[in-house]
Amino acid sequence: MSAEPVAAALAVWVLAALLALTGRAAWLARVLIGVGGIALLALIATTLPQTTPLIHTPLGIGPTGARFRLTPAALWLMAFGLAPAILAALLGTPAARQATWVFGAALSLLGALGVFGLQDAVSFLIAWELMSLGGAVMILGEGLATDTGRPVLFMLALLEAGVVALILAFLLLAGGAGSLSFADFPAAAAAMPRGEQLFVGLLLLLGFGAKLGLLPFYEWFPGAYGAGSGATGAYLSGIVLNAAFFGLSRGLVEWLPVERALLVSIAGIFIVAIAVVSAILTALYAFQQEGWRELLSLSSAENGAVAACVLGIALMFRQNGLADLAGLAWTVALLHLAAHSLAKGAMFLTADGVFRATGDYRLVQRGLLVRSPWPFGLGALLAAMSLAAMPPQGGFVSEWYVFQTFFQGFHLTSLGSRLTAALGGAGLALTSAVAFATFLKAFGIGLLGRADNDSRPVPAGNSLAVGLLGLLVLALAAGMPVWLQALGPAASQQLASDAVAKMHVGPLLVPATGAPIRVPETFAFISPTLLVVVMPLLALLPLGLLFASRRFPVRRAAVWYGGRAQSPVGVATTALTFSNALRTFYSFIYRPMVETERELAHTANGRPYFVRRLAFNHDIAPLFGPYLFAPLERSVTALAARLRIVQSGDLNFYLALIAALLVLVLMVSMV
Repeated sequence: MSAEPVAAALAVWVLAALLALTGRAAWLARVLIGVGGIALLALIATTLPQTTPLIHTPLGIGPTGARFRLTPAALWLMAFGLAPAILAALLGTPAARQATWVFGAALSLLGALGVFGLQDAVSFLIAWELMSLGGAVMILGEGLATDTGRPVLFMLALLEAGVVALILAFLLLAGGAGSLSFADFPAAAAAMPRGEQLFVGLLLLLGFGAKLGLLPFYEWFPGAYGAGSGATGAYLSGIVLNAAFFGLSRGLVEWLPVERALLVSIAGIFIVAIAVVSAILTALYAFQQEGWRELLSLSSAENGAVAACVLGIALMFRQNGLADLAGLAWTVALLHLAAHSLAKGAMFLTADGVFRATGDYRLVQRGLLVRSPWPFGLGALLAAMSLAAMPPQGGFVSEWYVFQTFFQGFHLTSLGSRLTAALGGAGLALTSAVAFATFLKAFGIGLLGRADNDSRPVPAGNSLAVGLLGLLVLALAAGMPVWLQALGPAASQQLASDAVAKMHVGPLLVPATGAPIRVPETFAFISPTLLVVVMPLLALLPLGLLFASRRFPVRRAAVWYGGRAQSPVGVATTALTFSNALRTFYSFIYRPMVETERELAHTANGRPYFVRRLAFNHDIAPLFGPYLFAPLERSVTALAARLRIVQSGDLNFYLALIAALLVLVLMVSMV
């Protein structure tokens, strides 16, 4: 039965891509993308918590075709990535050229579907590349930035570096297995020497980490996302990011041997260290951004790093034989990405709503909530609360579970593992604090403030989409005891753990400690389900005070503006003033650059007394760009300049080159 919805989604997405290539009926292609996504959502709803049957398809490489199967983890991650992707497709890009964007969106979805379900290395790599190509086509097709080619080329260069790592890892595993099937990879990895196993694990981390945004790859995020629309960001930070994590989880959890204690321990410690540093850096850089897309892109890299960090500690628990805690950590990573996909999709569509209303993506106080439909403000508020880990949203639940998982680090046996868990928890606490401030900035400065005369209301379509995704974030948190039941078989299948059954007692959420659960003695517990019921009751208190204030006289006084005329727009808090204190405190990381240029009046005679215009420029320095990517770029450019002679068109040079090759072939054959 599962073959029909998958075939239907595949067919309508291919048809949507073909329609987009014609340049006509882009609206119909967008509808087809939504129809394909809804078909898959119906499959997921009827299949979870089970695995789909194995499907044999002739579309693969080789005479036997390819095999396709969706595990519970794949179904879970795909479902929450599809929800914002469907709404983004139905709304379309705010750019003028819709057809090219729709073609790229269809390619991304086709590639993501293959990444989630294909079971051999060659077909997987083709789907992986198709997913990357789709993202590049979406950004290039929109043309929202003056210089779109450079950030897209930078993105593709780093992603291709990851593909090279994946190809090498797959070749090593396939060579040992004598097969390209993923089912044969675990036995091949178990037969490898420890050093080779660690090398394969590092290659997998590099390959999948390039899309997740682990350091140093996160530096392509703000440029590429900033050149596209919020609809493109909803794809890249939703289903594409989830597919990348699924690939990393499949590689590290299924293929690395459990019995090699030292191997798994070292791999887990290294992953946690890399992911925590990535999360801290991306959170700090996200806080300093002054545009919607750049801020949200770095936040996506931060959340991808948090999920990778929890995956790393899952490997550490697994190595110590703590199956329940390993299952807890792995499940928490899936919960975190589910909440992130919905909330980040809502915020990216919020950014598109801001663009449609104002014409740009800057974080500026414009009072949009006053003029826009109420679902827009409600959805944006719920999504921002989730990304800031405020109760009772889905992001609060997932981050609470993340910290509870790291608090269980005292169960680990080795000193290095316990220190890694403690320091990782401290690093994630810093990340969470900065993320809280980041989304206060995004919502407060980007949507609040005094309305000006230039802003229009956000369109009804964006308002409804943002409101729906925000309510889904709340539903994820409120229904968490029910949602967890869909992940029980997934944890049991991947880690032989029944941790999910120990993660809740009725409406209460508890960390799976491995001990018998007695609510009064649990390590900690929360209940977002009860919070959703209680918090509206608590709202009766401020509502009562508001009603009482209307019955008694209230003294109102004007705000003091330093003796100047009242101008709320002129003294509004800007993105720079909000984040400048943290920029100063962490100046050793940001290395801020400030430039002030003075243009003198013509009558000043070169004297600095009469300034006509004062230009103030500020920026922060990237961490890896000047020292890693810039030297590589110069090396490639220099090599290309030397190899340019190959394209000289000189016939004598080509004849000499052919002669040299013939001599070389003869020498090799004689040897």
